[in-house]
Amino acid sequence: MLIVHVLILSLVEGLTEFLPVSSTGHLILTSHLLGIASSEFTKTFEIAIQLGAIMAVILFYWKKLLEDKTLIYKALVGFLPTGILGFLLYPRIKSLLDAPLVTLSALFLGGLALILLELYFHYRKKTTISKGYLSYKNAALIGLIQSISMIPGVSRSAASICGGLLCGLDRQKAVEFSFILAIPTMMAATGYDLLKSSASFTQNEYLSLALGIAASCAVALFAIKFLLKYVQKHTFIPFGIYRIILSILYFLLFIK
Repeated sequence: MLIVHVLILSLVEGLTEFLPVSSTGHLILTSHLLGIASSEFTKTFEIAIQLGAIMAVILFYWKKLLEDKTLIYKALVGFLPTGILGFLLYPRIKSLLDAPLVTLSALFLGGLALILLELYFHYRKKTTISKGYLSYKNAALIGLIQSISMIPGVSRSAASICGGLLCGLDRQKAVEFSFILAIPTMMAATGYDLLKSSASFTQNEYLSLALGIAASCAVALFAIKFLLKYVQKHTFIPFGIYRIILSILYFLLFIK
């Protein structure tokens, strides 16, 4: 993998990891567009650079996590469904990284789901839990909904945010818990994949991973700040429309 490919993929990862548009889906489509040959390393790279995004969350929320340790416990509870299913389905999940049509379908359907969910909240005027309170039961339910995002293109962020909204959290709390839930989820996914695959990597491939992780961390910090400010006044409908347009255009232009 060329250095320019490493930097482009890291930029894509950092920008899209916490937006409800699917970072994995964007990485798969970007790799396909750049003509990067699929290999064990490229698949692991697309997963491992999520460590940069995790580092960004820790840097952004470390004071809050130290002050309120129940957030960590709730994130661990929320992680359990994804952790168990991910362990059981790991080979099948990784094989889907070579399937652009699966990614495009998930992008399209996920975009439609975002729009329909926003319309549901608008017309039903769904009330929120007082002060955005998050129970352990709701943390587990959000985690269960998040597990759908193991399918490339669904978006872990979109699934967990939608789960939070369905549980009655306000937008700010749903987004923040999605960020924090990413810590155990992506650490486990990345660590497990590296454990399974990294023994065969070359020194240059390890250097590419390190560069990718650092670059994605820097960009992810920007994305976190952007989304927290965005949700104060806007819905997720634009992201849903973007997903639908992207999936249709990519299919028409690049899928033969």
